[in-house]
Amino acid sequence: MKNLFALFFLELFFVAIASCQSMEEKVQKIHQEVLTVDLHTDTPLKFVNDNFDLTQWHDPKIGGGKIDIPRMEKGGLDAVFFAAFVGQGPNDSLGLMGAYLKANEIFDSVNHIMPGLDGKAEIAWNPADAYRLEKEGKRAIYLGIENGYVLANKVDNVDYFYSRGARYITLCHTKNNDLADSSTDDKGPVHNGISPLGEKVIRRMNELGMMVDMSHASDSAFFDAIRISKAPIIASHSCARAICDNPRNLTDTMLRALAKNGGGVFMCILSDYVKKMPSYSERDSAKAAFRAKHTQWDSYTPEQRRNGIKEWYQLDVDFPPILANVSDVVDHIDHMVKVAGIEHVGIGTDFDGGGGVEGCFDVSEMGNITLELVKRGYSDEDIRKIWGGNFIRVFREVESASRNR
Repeated sequence: MKNLFALFFLELFFVAIASCQSMEEKVQKIHQEVLTVDLHTDTPLKFVNDNFDLTQWHDPKIGGGKIDIPRMEKGGLDAVFFAAFVGQGPNDSLGLMGAYLKANEIFDSVNHIMPGLDGKAEIAWNPADAYRLEKEGKRAIYLGIENGYVLANKVDNVDYFYSRGARYITLCHTKNNDLADSSTDDKGPVHNGISPLGEKVIRRMNELGMMVDMSHASDSAFFDAIRISKAPIIASHSCARAICDNPRNLTDTMLRALAKNGGGVFMCILSDYVKKMPSYSERDSAKAAFRAKHTQWDSYTPEQRRNGIKEWYQLDVDFPPILANVSDVVDHIDHMVKVAGIEHVGIGTDFDGGGGVEGCFDVSEMGNITLELVKRGYSDEDIRKIWGGNFIRVFREVESASRNR
């Protein structure tokens, strides 16, 4: 009898192993076959502020960033948006010119590294490039701008940055600028949405076929953009406010409006926007001390910046962050799909801008999102839409709207 029980449990053990292998093989097959796109990363800051080799595998736990070519290959990421991020400064002539020059420095840095990528990646300009480069076994690098502050209040600069490869502009960041109100400016709104200048910028973006990105914008600015834009808009790295009550996230009303507009929301995996995180006073104090010490960052020499960056990343070693996990991320996706529909949801990690959760801490682990989607019953076609299909549809419709004007 004991032998029979032993055989029975042994058989169950091998069935379980076979089932796990079957699931892993299914997930890997889906993940490799679909076009995978990440709508938002801040990786170019690594090129400007650090000696970062995109062709080498780096350790994200010790300041090695979240993205490089080997880890993109391991994680099966086909295309990525590199954002030229510039933080909000004074809205005066000196601040505006500095932002414009900083954005150009970031674009220059991306162009500078491209020849050294051994043909493993190329700048992408349109929707078709993603599929072409995928077939060639290369990674597609799209360019975007995070913070319309860099336009220096000149509508003509929309054309200029479009010519440099920018295919979306996030109108504002954590503070209000002269285009739009931010969702997180503690001074409150100054335009009650989009300013007249911001409206002109949106109309010019429509004419060029450039995506209007409303992540970081206030609710009023979001709805103004829906009203003003003649093409679908996006939220390149945002979550669902119903799941995590943060002003950076989109309400259900906003999600429904975005769906009606034909646009897309791309799921951010920065823990503070995914889940209310427990307090961590030692880490918060260490970061506050770092900011108090480095108040003259903009005037630092390249060497001082590199040392400062190493010091900043050391905080993650000394005080490891408390993170949300992949299941928490897919809770948001579930909700956004339920409210907006499967055709309007995608992925925008915010890697190298704070993004990264347990189970998907860097780009090498992106297949774990697919694994969780499969576990929850999403079909192959659903996953294709979430990972890249919805982005391609929106991008094509934005380009089509520009041609039909």
